[in-house]
Amino acid sequence: MTEATTLPLRNPRTGQSDGELPVTSAAEVAALGVALRRAQPAWADESIEQRCQRLSALADALAARREGFLDTLLADTGRWHESQIEVDGTIAAIRRWVQQAPACLAEKPVQQEAIPFIQTQQTWVAFPVVGIISPWNFPLMLTLIDAVPALAAGCSILAKPSEVTSRFVPLLREALEEAGLGEVFALVTGAGATGQAVIEASDQICFTGSVATGRKVGEACARRFIPASLELGGKDPALVLSDANIEHAARALAWGSFVNGGQSCMSIERVYVEAPVADVFIAALVKEAAALELAWPDPKQGQIGPVIAASQVALVRNQLADAKAKGARALTGGELIDHGGVWCPPTVLVDVTDEMTVVADESFASVLPVIVVADEAEAIARANNTEFGLSAAVFTQSPERAQRVARQLQAGGISINDACLTGMVQTAEKQSFKLSGMGGSRMGTASIRRFVRARALLINTGTASPWWFPAA
Repeated sequence: MTEATTLPLRNPRTGQSDGELPVTSAAEVAALGVALRRAQPAWADESIEQRCQRLSALADALAARREGFLDTLLADTGRWHESQIEVDGTIAAIRRWVQQAPACLAEKPVQQEAIPFIQTQQTWVAFPVVGIISPWNFPLMLTLIDAVPALAAGCSILAKPSEVTSRFVPLLREALEEAGLGEVFALVTGAGATGQAVIEASDQICFTGSVATGRKVGEACARRFIPASLELGGKDPALVLSDANIEHAARALAWGSFVNGGQSCMSIERVYVEAPVADVFIAALVKEAAALELAWPDPKQGQIGPVIAASQVALVRNQLADAKAKGARALTGGELIDHGGVWCPPTVLVDVTDEMTVVADESFASVLPVIVVADEAEAIARANNTEFGLSAAVFTQSPERAQRVARQLQAGGISINDACLTGMVQTAEKQSFKLSGMGGSRMGTASIRRFVRARALLINTGTASPWWFPAA
């Protein structure tokens, strides 16, 4: 059977295919890997300040093409407001690395050890080719979130965005060439076979996506004995405690659950509210959710974009049907809407139970189950009763209680009196717990250390070591 050379590009607003995506063959990926590995030593030999000058030029090139990136992201994702945040946030992140990277990997001076005649010096060695496989929900940002610090560290990049959202690739190639990065940053397009070829051609992999696919990526990397940095799914809980500012919590959680149509690993997908404030909180949340509108027919109006990936439609529909069959009630939304493309209106579910798939499994849609709990201890226990551990949120007006509860949650980033800060604040280190991922933090300045191996120079200053054999 002949392998396809193109894949259809689907517009999520219309549900129609309106373009074709070239498929990079395994042989072409392998050849790019060879070329990148050949070019990387000269790139690594430049000073980190010189590399950051090129990254600064990349930020300028992206900014000059801002409108073009917005158009391609709109065509692929169907949403406008979040695309502005994505493009502007990506440019800002590059500029932040330009400022921070030199200090992160500055070569340390020679150190005197406790042994009088031994000195040491710490050096860093960049991985030659870092492979990046990124998802469809924030395609530009999640292609570059790992690539930029890896480039600053001296690596070359072989990146494959999701086949669902790759229209921005030609524009990014233009920007890379303009910034003088074309020889050390290659972009390929295609589906799973192309991704597998990226793994085979790389020395390290950064993958963002589902647990199921991430497990396969991790296994493939283990067979090749190369490191994998995996950022996978989440079923992020929020805890609304009895002393929370209810209006504040409802507004934050309406944004934290429904922004980008809920299609984010950092989305709040479960709320546990203490019984004394449950009724007033649910009423406030429903009011916030009901005020949100679909971004239809004008993508620049309304807040809720379409379901981006066609594969998600059946999953969300099945979760809603399962919840209703088992007794859940939708106080807002509850049914998918077909405008050619498919929209999931903001849906607040009550009377939900743990055996419902909408509580147990990742939804990736604007669906928010609300569970009433007796007390703080039950909220913590049920929030932790999941195979995921990406992030969470706690709402309380007591700083001491916030600290106590947050430190008991099994997740890497805990927002306090807000939601989804893990995506908006990228300066604090955090790691994924449980099946939500593995590897070092992709946030904070420490994230650049993922892309170098530590090498120590151990220097004898000219004294015979006492552990040598006696002189002949």
